[in-house]
Amino acid sequence: MSGFILLICFIIAIIIMILMIAKFKVHPFLALMSISFLLALIAGIDLTKIPTIIGDGFSGTFKTIGIVIIFGAIIGTVLEKTGAALKLADLVVRIVGQKNPELAMLIMGWIVGIPVFCDSGFVVLNPIREAIYKKISANPVGMAVALSAGLYAAHVFIPPTPGPIAAAGAVGLGNNLLLVIGLGIVVSIPVLIASYFFARYTSKTVHIEENTCDEILIKNYDDLIKQYGQLPNTFLSLAPIFIPITLMALGSIIKIVGFTGSFAILISFLGNPIIALATGVIFAILLLVNTKKISEFDTITNETLKIVGPILFITAAGGVLGKVITEAGFVEYIKQNAQVISTAGIFFPFIISAILKTAQGSSTVAIITTASIMGMFNVGDSLMSALELTSEIAAALTVMAISSGAMCVSHANDSYYWVVTNFTKLTPQQGYRTQTALTFIMGVVGILTVYLLSLILL
Repeated sequence: MSGFILLICFIIAIIIMILMIAKFKVHPFLALMSISFLLALIAGIDLTKIPTIIGDGFSGTFKTIGIVIIFGAIIGTVLEKTGAALKLADLVVRIVGQKNPELAMLIMGWIVGIPVFCDSGFVVLNPIREAIYKKISANPVGMAVALSAGLYAAHVFIPPTPGPIAAAGAVGLGNNLLLVIGLGIVVSIPVLIASYFFARYTSKTVHIEENTCDEILIKNYDDLIKQYGQLPNTFLSLAPIFIPITLMALGSIIKIVGFTGSFAILISFLGNPIIALATGVIFAILLLVNTKKISEFDTITNETLKIVGPILFITAAGGVLGKVITEAGFVEYIKQNAQVISTAGIFFPFIISAILKTAQGSSTVAIITTASIMGMFNVGDSLMSALELTSEIAAALTVMAISSGAMCVSHANDSYYWVVTNFTKLTPQQGYRTQTALTFIMGVVGILTVYLLSLILL
């Protein structure tokens, strides 16, 4: 099959996959697997090789990043269930103060959103937002936009949330999550600044009825604290997140400096993402003990695995699609036309991710699928290679570009859109003026930041 026909087949396959997920409500796992199989048949791949290709693409994901996703999700769930997420939020409010409610919400959401899913993070932190705006008579809409932005930026840019972890593994950075975390923090800062000014703007332009404001004040902050009992201490609230990051940082330093000896071997071992996050889980268990909720650990683990399971399977199915794309010769066609296609550079994964996000609604699915299509930076037959993104820093920037695209845009087919609008009591029209416009701004600022960084770093 000629390269051009293969390219057309690939585009049609992506369109069909989007329709299956967005219009016909087929689960992304089944959509990815079926499209992978059909694309393999149409591309003329030897029938005897297809089962092996599917098996290799599927198992490769679990081998590289599956355990890390599970550990990261367990940490996030424990922080949510023990009230440690609230403790982190409380710290932010104390530091920033109540005179800057939008800034407080933005930073609070960003910190809590690193380990906690943005949907559940908004639900957990929303009562704090309500209590603050009632106390200081601030516009609840601007505060909701800021909270949504902080949570969303951390959700798509910074591991250990599953999307960026899976993307890191797919592009070959499974053993260098610290680079992705660091770059995620850097890219999210301009995004957060733009979001803050947009939140301030919406505080002046978008309002909800006063009686509606009163209806949603179900509980104040004190009532929320009572719901969790006594909040954990500051160290145990921070430890499950920051100790793994510290260990990974030390492991990277040892690797870069080239230290040898028993101590260096120990630090390298502890700095491996799997071991570092396992250490985070240990501190999460200590957090459960401290809050007298250790008896709930089995339930929390089961709940987490139910949430993470579909993500893992979607990630693995994305790996299958990436493997089929490679075996079909699509990457080879890209390489033959590299002068034309490589001009898109870092914008190529952004566009693919943005199309997937807008069409089917899930940022995680968009991130995982796009990263799987891109392939690993250190493999010669991948799209990363075809686009000349062949270094670790290029791979990390690619993850950031994919994540930026996965923001554009949150609208009616996205569960997060409905969480934000319903808890804020916005009409759908107001939701498009706030949440949808916000995520478009965040995505555009994100990719522009990535592009500027690529000019400096690549």
